[in-house]
Amino acid sequence: MSAVSASLNGPAKAAAPAAPSDALDMRKLFAFIFMVFGMFMAILDIQIVSASLSEIQAGLSASSDEVTWVQTAYLVAEVIMIPLSGFLSRAFSTRYVFVASAAGFTLMSFFCAQATSINEMIFWRALQGFIGGGMIPTVFASAYTIFPRSKQPIVAPIIGLVATLAPTIGPTVGGYLTDAFSWHWLFLVNIIPGIIVSTACWFLIDFDEPDLSLLKRFDWAGLAGMAVMLGALEYALEEGPSKDWFESTPVTTAIVASAFGAILFFWRAFRAYQPIVDLTAFRDRNFWTGSLFSFVMGIGLYGLTYIYPVYLASVRGYSSLMIGQTMFVTGVCMFIMAPISGRLMGKVDPRLMIAIGFAGFGLGTLQASYITADWDFWELLVPQILRGFSLMLCMVPINNLALGTMPPQRIKNASGLFNLTRNLGGAVGLALINTLLDKRMDLHIARLHEAVSWGRTTADETLSQLTAAFASRGSDAALTATKQLMLMARRQAEVMALGDVFLALTVIFFALVALAPMMRRPQMQGAGGGGH
Repeated sequence: MSAVSASLNGPAKAAAPAAPSDALDMRKLFAFIFMVFGMFMAILDIQIVSASLSEIQAGLSASSDEVTWVQTAYLVAEVIMIPLSGFLSRAFSTRYVFVASAAGFTLMSFFCAQATSINEMIFWRALQGFIGGGMIPTVFASAYTIFPRSKQPIVAPIIGLVATLAPTIGPTVGGYLTDAFSWHWLFLVNIIPGIIVSTACWFLIDFDEPDLSLLKRFDWAGLAGMAVMLGALEYALEEGPSKDWFESTPVTTAIVASAFGAILFFWRAFRAYQPIVDLTAFRDRNFWTGSLFSFVMGIGLYGLTYIYPVYLASVRGYSSLMIGQTMFVTGVCMFIMAPISGRLMGKVDPRLMIAIGFAGFGLGTLQASYITADWDFWELLVPQILRGFSLMLCMVPINNLALGTMPPQRIKNASGLFNLTRNLGGAVGLALINTLLDKRMDLHIARLHEAVSWGRTTADETLSQLTAAFASRGSDAALTATKQLMLMARRQAEVMALGDVFLALTVIFFALVALAPMMRRPQMQGAGGGGH
């Protein structure tokens, strides 16, 4: 152990300067830029794969139930690593943890591309998610420890932009790669950037020193409880909507297992000498309110990234490229708003920015709640603009208030918890959206079937017109017309259900506006640490 400790301590001796300074260390800046690019790869990979599961299914001759595990295995493993990363980076240092995560993510990407069966793919995807999951919280923690606080208006928009832009453009990139090449390139695209990021970070990162003494009292029971709690919860949220929740034995078992895992985890968190995750960060008002905002941000970020393509694909019949072109507006607005948000942080109360941001979210989804089957790019333009500007207006101050006000020695642990809330928000949001979509669609279909039953004047007239239109095709015109009328009713029911989902999201976003004043506005400080 002493040999390992000496090896680890060697490259990290050039840690932080003795006194805080407002000067921007260019070595740290370049290291941080490579780290951000690694984080971008990890976040992007989730979305580009989810957009192309059907191609993977065909390529590996998998069933529809099996191929969903390509995504579920990754998310379950990642959600376990995210809170664990804080402990690991304290024990082994930022350098070793991030480089191991980036290199491991790259290697697993290669193995995923070489998979010849669905079981191999699921195995490598789980390892990819677990190993790569350490990159995201490590980047957030580094942003608030290695740079002076006066530079946060520059640094914070960078990580905010990456964390929100990657999920937004992911489906478009995934669709393009599979259309232009093959599903293998969903993973091969990570190889060269991953090697560059891993190599650069190995030579550039020297932010802190490892503390191997933390490993002597590693809480294995707490880790087991956390793994079962989060892993089973993620599985239940992924599979629950499609399997009708408690009607499915595996989903019910996962929910029960998650509850027992939670009991063990929280017992160890409050009783262990050195818990696997320090929950005392939630005593800080800015942190717990920021985590709540981050949770809802996850709903808005991942939920709306999911629901717009559902409408455009199933109702409008758009291809992946057309969907990407329609949603590209959000990405452009993020790029425009990122530097503006950074500048506003030093001039405007960040709580006001959060309130305006969530209000913008709400206005966008409120307008989208009036959606019809005829909406295209221009009708969706304003909601997309509001979403793009609001994401960046919220993200930057939420990150700064939640993490930027924490003591530097507690940021690594807090970053894992903070990023976990955003991921869980996305998982919970998608589960609620899918469940609400199914229930409201069933309700609207039942009502529309009553409206288009025989004897209704409008229904009879429409059916007669459709029958006449199909009569010239030589088929059973009446039967074909009836099927077409049912499809029209189903499409209208789906549109109405989507409108209900947008309205529910509006209520959630507007409710968060009232909570913004609960956060404390931070006092500007000279420096943020840099390893102190």
